[in-house]
Amino acid sequence: MNNKNSNMTVEFDSISKNESFARVVVAAFVARLDPTLVEISDIKTAVSEAVTNSIIHGYENQIGRIKIDVSIDGDEVTIVVTDNGIGIDNIEKAMEPMYTSKPELERSGMGFAFMEAFMDELSVESNPGEGTIITMRKVIGKEDDNWDKELD
Repeated sequence: MNNKNSNMTVEFDSISKNESFARVVVAAFVARLDPTLVEISDIKTAVSEAVTNSIIHGYENQIGRIKIDVSIDGDEVTIVVTDNGIGIDNIEKAMEPMYTSKPELERSGMGFAFMEAFMDELSVESNPGEGTIITMRKVIGKEDDNWDKELD
């Protein structure tokens, strides 16, 4: 098996202290691809936003479980964040920048917008009462290629 193809699963309680744990463990796993600092920062931010959404919106500050599956296939990283929380009634509305279902918490409503901006692909599946699955993909090394092309 190619050492660049690998999978990892981690599961933890939906408490805010675990948001930083999730960022670090995913970043450490992805480090084998030798990402740039920008790429690793993008991944950490996207994971942080997905986990925070699960904690605040999915479980509404109740303790539940969050599962992260990370797979590496060549230079592509796929991160799947799953919760069994309350789900999302209207995914399209929830993904609008500045939309938040919790304005009283002074949330910015930019979680999905950040995930979309920092990753190459984002998809969200959710059913009310069943939870949410966020799938994010990023190709590592793509930024270097684009940088070279911009110099031509």
